Amino acid sequence: MTENPPAADGVAQALRERINTSQPHTARIWNYWLGGKDNYEVDRAAGDQIRQLHPGIGEYARADRLFLGRAVRHLVADAGIRQFLDIGTGLPTADNTHEVAQRLAPEARIVYVDNDPLVLAHARALLTSTPEGRTDYLDEDLRNVDAILEHAAKSLDFTQPVALILLGVVIFLDDDEDPYGVVRRLMDALPPGSHLVLSHTITSPAMPDVDEAVKFWNEHGTPKLTQRTPEAVSRFFDGLELLQPGVVSCSRWRSEEAGDAEPEEVAMFGGVARKN
Repeated sequence: MTENPPAADGVAQALRERINTSQPHTARIWNYWLGGKDNYEVDRAAGDQIRQLHPGIGEYARADRLFLGRAVRHLVADAGIRQFLDIGTGLPTADNTHEVAQRLAPEARIVYVDNDPLVLAHARALLTSTPEGRTDYLDEDLRNVDAILEHAAKSLDFTQPVALILLGVVIFLDDDEDPYGVVRRLMDALPPGSHLVLSHTITSPAMPDVDEAVKFWNEHGTPKLTQRTPEAVSRFFDGLELLQPGVVSCSRWRSEEAGDAEPEEVAMFGGVARKN
């Protein structure tokens, strides 16, 4: 079942009014890099400019999506997780969280959270569910932890393990917004056996062109983002049991499952950890 009925005319109009087509937006650029069609000329122009500054940027989007698939498959098949709270959903594309999870466990329940109006409009139409499972969508900001937990509890059972998915979204919290505290508050609300799946753009002396691309983005796009070192990304998993191989390039997190040679490193690092 799904809790996302088609938007009424008034809701649809309100969503359209919130969509700013004059300024590039990260969700739409990400969609462009993934080969999607849910973007505007301003997004494609910015995406091409960023790609000139850092030619490998398109690989981040693909690496992050493949990381999501491998992590969700592990959580369902090996950890027995049947509930997912996916915050910072982004525009629906191939192999969304509910598709990967319900392929293995049709009864899986997923709550998506995002605050982008274009994402919301597409989610209502595309983020459907198997008859045995459930999907829901919340129009909410990561910073509003209490509101997210209150609404998610209507679809998820917080007495049973939940996988919290934060892919490429904590980067939009400045250091003065207590990003570590936000993640900790979310995990504190979940029972033992729950997992955190998180990815984050990094800054590294070995990848100076990444910093240039981020600088361009913060001057021209929305929302602004904050890079962190691999060590700073690892701090989001403090107090949790970090699964092997730890916090690494998303392209290399258990990439051996695909049977290919070790892929190139990308400046999007991620990890998976268990709450004991």
